[in-house]
Amino acid sequence: MIEFIVRIFESVPHSVATVLIAAMPIAELRGAIPFAIRHGMDPLTAYTLAVIGNMLPVVPLLLFLESVSNYLRRWVFWDVFFNWLFRRTYHRHNAMYERYGTIALTLFVAIPLPVTGAWTGCAAAFVFGIHFRHALLAILAGVLIAGIIMTTFTLFGVGVLSLF
Repeated sequence: MIEFIVRIFESVPHSVATVLIAAMPIAELRGAIPFAIRHGMDPLTAYTLAVIGNMLPVVPLLLFLESVSNYLRRWVFWDVFFNWLFRRTYHRHNAMYERYGTIALTLFVAIPLPVTGAWTGCAAAFVFGIHFRHALLAILAGVLIAGIIMTTFTLFGVGVLSLF
């Protein structure tokens, strides 16, 4: 799926593509940083643009997720979807949140794996009732850490591949 997204943005200026890919819920930093570095962008610029792009949807999500989900729940499909999403988020992350509090949100967002990241972090903040300011700071910290991890992995991977 990420490869499909990357192909869509091949003709867009790489800086704009990096921000847009990072803002998407499927790719986020995991797709944006490798895309940018593979297309010749220096790592610091790739990291900065990807963090900016990944944080773009966070404020609207934190502010409006509850009202949008309540509105969409009028239709059965969306009611089923949001019940599944929020129940899944709660059951998967309740123990970690109970133990570590808001730091758990930072750790969750910081792990650059599928189904983790800023978008799901916003859903977790909503499910656990984390206040806006605390959620925003925790998600920002997680995105910054995930960006460092992805940039390091991308550079290490590129360096290892260039040896062969």
